[in-house]
Amino acid sequence: MADVSVKNIRIAGIAACVPKNVDRIADYALISESEREGFMKTVGVHERRMVSKGVVTSDLCAEAARQLMSKLGWDPATINALVFVTQTSDYVIPSTSIILQDRLGLPESCMAFDMNLGCSGYVVGLQVASSLINPTGIRRVIFLAGDVSSINMSYHDKSTYPLFGDAGSATAIEYCDGAPDSYFCTGSDGKEFDALYVKAGGTRHMATPESFEYKEYPGGIRRNDTQMILDGLRVFNFSITRVPVQITDLLEQSSATVESTDMFFLHQANRIMVETIRKKLRIPPEKCPYSIDVFGNTSSASIPLTMCHSIGSTGVQKPLDVVLSGFGIGLSWASARINLKDTLILPVVEYHE
Repeated sequence: MADVSVKNIRIAGIAACVPKNVDRIADYALISESEREGFMKTVGVHERRMVSKGVVTSDLCAEAARQLMSKLGWDPATINALVFVTQTSDYVIPSTSIILQDRLGLPESCMAFDMNLGCSGYVVGLQVASSLINPTGIRRVIFLAGDVSSINMSYHDKSTYPLFGDAGSATAIEYCDGAPDSYFCTGSDGKEFDALYVKAGGTRHMATPESFEYKEYPGGIRRNDTQMILDGLRVFNFSITRVPVQITDLLEQSSATVESTDMFFLHQANRIMVETIRKKLRIPPEKCPYSIDVFGNTSSASIPLTMCHSIGSTGVQKPLDVVLSGFGIGLSWASARINLKDTLILPVVEYHE
C-alpha cells in the first residue's frame, strides 16, 4: 500500500482558468535571440499567460469553480468544504478560502481553509481534500489550486521571469461508495528551502523599504528581496533524483505499472526536467502530455491545467488510470495514482475582466 490510500471518493470534474494576456518569450528583450531559442528548446516555454494589474489567484480559481459547478449541475448549497492551495493569497490574513466561500455562494456551514504550497501543492491538496470526505459528514469538496507567480518575479531576472505563468484551477470531489482507491505518496526536505523562495515579506524577514531596493547578482540579474530566488540546478538535481523513486514506489505499492497506467501528468517545471524523469521511468511520450510550451510553469495549477489542455476538448472517453506528480518548492514532492471515471474535464477557460 502507498503512504496513504483514500477510499470511496470520485473526482467529478476538473477546470482550469488562465488570464487572456499572452507574453511571448520571443519578445523578452533581456536575452539575445540565440539565448531565447535555446531557452525555448531546453526549458520548453514559448509563451505563457500573465495577469493584468488587479487580477489575483482567487479570481482565476473562482472562475474555474463557477464554470465547473455550472457544468456539473452542482448546487452550491450541497458543497461541504473548500480547500484553497496557493502561495499568492489575497491578503496576509484572513484566509482567502473564507472569502471564496462567499464569492462562490457556498453555505455558511462550509468548512474552508488555505494551504501554502506550490509545485507539489495540487497533489498534496488533492490528498487532503479527498481525506475529508466521509459518508455521514462532508460529501462534496471544491478544491482550488493556483498561483499568479508573475507578481513575485523581476523582469531583470532571466532565471525566473521567462519561466513562470499564471493560472488557477478547480477540482470537484465527492463521496462515491465503491469507487476505486486513490493512492498518495508525499515527501518534504526543508533543509533545501532556500533553493526556491522569496526572502522578504514573512515574519522572519519582514518587508522594509530596503527590501524593495534592487541588487545586482551574477549573470546580469537584478532583483529585490520581495522577488523570487531560484537555484535551478539544485531544484533540477533534487527532482530528477527523488521523483522517479517516488513514482516507482507508488506504482509498486498500489499494484500498478507504467504499462498499466494510461497517462502521467507531471508538474510542468521545465521540459528537460520532465523529459529526464519520463525517460528514467521509461514512460512512452504519448502517455506524458505537456502544457509548458503555451502556459509556462504555473506552480500548483500546472497538473490540472495540463489535464484540461490535453484532454479537456475530448473529455474522458473511458475510465483512465492516471499518475500525478508535483515537485519543487519546499523542497517537496508528491505523487498520486487516481482513477478518472465519468470525470468532466473542461477545456481551458480564459479569464475576462
